[in-house]
Amino acid sequence: MEQMILPTWPAPKGVKAFTTTRQGGVSQPPFASFNLGAHVGDDVDHVVHNRQQLQKLLGVEGDIQWLNQVHSCEVAVLPSASLKPADASYTSSSHIVCAVLTADCLPVIFTNEAGTEVAAAHAGWRGLCDGVLEATLAKFSDPTKVMAWLGPAIGPEQFEVGAEVRAAFMAVDSAAEQAFVPAGVPDKWFGDLYQLARQRLMVAGCQHIYGGDHCTHRDEARFFSYRRDQQTGRMATVIWIDK
Repeated sequence: MEQMILPTWPAPKGVKAFTTTRQGGVSQPPFASFNLGAHVGDDVDHVVHNRQQLQKLLGVEGDIQWLNQVHSCEVAVLPSASLKPADASYTSSSHIVCAVLTADCLPVIFTNEAGTEVAAAHAGWRGLCDGVLEATLAKFSDPTKVMAWLGPAIGPEQFEVGAEVRAAFMAVDSAAEQAFVPAGVPDKWFGDLYQLARQRLMVAGCQHIYGGDHCTHRDEARFFSYRRDQQTGRMATVIWIDK
């Protein structure tokens, strides 16, 4: 039973990170079984149990810093006394766990080369288009010395969008045109979130980008997918400095 996906990137030794799968929890269908989202209609006790299990998987003391995600570009700097709505978090403190929840949206984690700064971002198409990755990267002391890993998200052959989504990305960067192909239906396109994220990160100064090789929609055994199932659970992508 695979409970986590480990990033394939050359992160510093003291930086730990992973994305959970849907396997290994106690939630019942349609949230089966390792749902970590408290806002999706799952039994509260089941979510609490699953989050406690996640804490054990981390193997570190300190609470996971859950965000009130609203598809924004707000970045919470941790530790924070009060977490306002935000879709990314950043910290330079040890044992503070940055976390984002997803089920098709793109989770992106960051670390600097020294392993003294980390961050996690939730990039749905709105947040990605509006600049949540750039806003997260800007929290680092030197964005050119940051690496990023693109976690499990809906793949380019499944993410069908309207012409207005394509137009919104192209209005920010004309190179975004390369990330869209016709879907075979009038005014519909297949968008590549991974390619769009790489484009935006590179323009912002992040040249070391890894991951981007999963599809949550296709891999039903391992991943929740909102677009596939509508009512479903959420995976967590976490990162922290363990030293």
